[in-house]
Amino acid sequence: MKDKNLPNDYNSLSLEELTGVANKMVEDLESQKDLESSIEKYQKLIKLNNIIEKKFQKNVKTINEKTKENIAKIISKKNEKRIK
Repeated sequence: MKDKNLPNDYNSLSLEELTGVANKMVEDLESQKDLESSIEKYQKLIKLNNIIEKKFQKNVKTINEKTKENIAKIISKKNEKRIK
């Protein structure tokens, strides 16, 4: 399933906002009596979940990169102090 079938504004939302949208979708689905009519909603929820996963993975990657940079700076500063 392609994420591009969902509204573009989902791409501009934060993980917290996307999670809120997903939770609302789940609540709506849980209140449905007729599961047959819910198929499209389930498909949209799956697509939204994919967007959330991709954003989460991107954020994890960014955090890892920043952490590595910070560790490298700390090590560099420690090495400078040893040399002096």
